[in-house]
Amino acid sequence: MNITPLTKEDLKPALDLIMDVFMEFEAPEYSEEGINEFKTFNRYEDVVSKFEKGELCFWGCRIDDRLAGVIAVRDISHICLLFVRKEYHRRGIARALFNQVLGSCQSRGDVSKITVNSSPYAVNAYHRLGFVDTNTEQTVNGIRFTPMEYHL
Repeated sequence: MNITPLTKEDLKPALDLIMDVFMEFEAPEYSEEGINEFKTFNRYEDVVSKFEKGELCFWGCRIDDRLAGVIAVRDISHICLLFVRKEYHRRGIARALFNQVLGSCQSRGDVSKITVNSSPYAVNAYHRLGFVDTNTEQTVNGIRFTPMEYHL
């Protein structure tokens, strides 16, 4: 397992992985509006623009040179994407990706918490990572999520 920052060239395969996993595990729980909102958020041109401006940071986990999982952070400490291919679930990849973000936040010294708006599918995984709910499930533009945070 190898966790590394992603480059601009890695973004297309990362977004393909994200969309594949989303469609299999998340989309069945979302309305058409939510699915379209997610697709809009992950439009390649917009993601590249945010990446180049430093508004989004991505890390990937590779196993045998295959991208197995991806995490993205905005505003230094808000996880906005965390997806792992189905065949790599329950192997510690999400935890390893999260630990990369955790280390990055801890090294700054000015971050007191990491936040995420967890999809219904991922709530239990985030609880296992140490996140706590800060509110009940909400829906905005068709996207269902539970706000959560991890205190450093």
